[in-house]
Amino acid sequence: MQAASRESYKAGAERLDAYVRGTDAVTVAHTANDLLAVAGLLRREPRLRRALSDPARSGADRAELLGGMLRGKIGDGALDLLAALVSGRWSAPSELLDGVERLGVEAALASTEASGDLGEVEDELFRFGQVVAGQPELSAVLSNPAVPVDRRGVLVGELLSGKAHLATVRLIEVALAGFGGRSFSGSLTRLVELAAERRDRQVAYVTVAAPLSDEEERRLGVSLAAIYGREVSVKQTVDPHVLGGVSVRVGSDLYDGTVLRRLNETRNALAKR
Repeated sequence: MQAASRESYKAGAERLDAYVRGTDAVTVAHTANDLLAVAGLLRREPRLRRALSDPARSGADRAELLGGMLRGKIGDGALDLLAALVSGRWSAPSELLDGVERLGVEAALASTEASGDLGEVEDELFRFGQVVAGQPELSAVLSNPAVPVDRRGVLVGELLSGKAHLATVRLIEVALAGFGGRSFSGSLTRLVELAAERRDRQVAYVTVAAPLSDEEERRLGVSLAAIYGREVSVKQTVDPHVLGGVSVRVGSDLYDGTVLRRLNETRNALAKR
């Protein structure tokens, strides 16, 4: 987002934080669904996006336009949050869409935080991404923009029925639509990171040839926390191709101590002789 849009989103996010503090988890979850439904509407209706971000209209005028369309169709909490967003300045209509969608995601995460399920939702999002990555046919279907989002959403619902938190399923549906313009896999990764951020944690993506034990994972998390100055959420990927050792990625930092890397370095060194 450009500067003006970031300031407008910040105002909406601050309003959301205040709302969450005084509202129960179930109501916040309903508000999240309303916000995400409006994000879907904005995605389908470019003219509406333009009207609600038009700098030629006053913020009050845009908020009234929104209220006239949605009052009585969504909850008062969602309407108030949306009014705060559209009253601000947006550098582009697409950034208003991103702001509404991001606020809906943050509301969904806040509802699971209030119910004590945020860590579980974070893990479920990551594990689902791992399952999809390991099944090329499923990945091809879920990542295919030619297949309508609602049809792909039905497939996700069938796969996860009774196996995952409702918020997890809803957030995966957001990923199917391309959260923030990302790919499906990129969207899932970003959602995992936002869930971790809400718990004030950094995400460490760890690739190993065989699963770490609980104690090994704990020790690795403690070591990384000492480096980054905050708790670390370790996400393991098992890949036998690395042969041994550990690869750790935290943000843009990569620590690759795998046997495969050392073999490749040796091979490259020999090729230069």
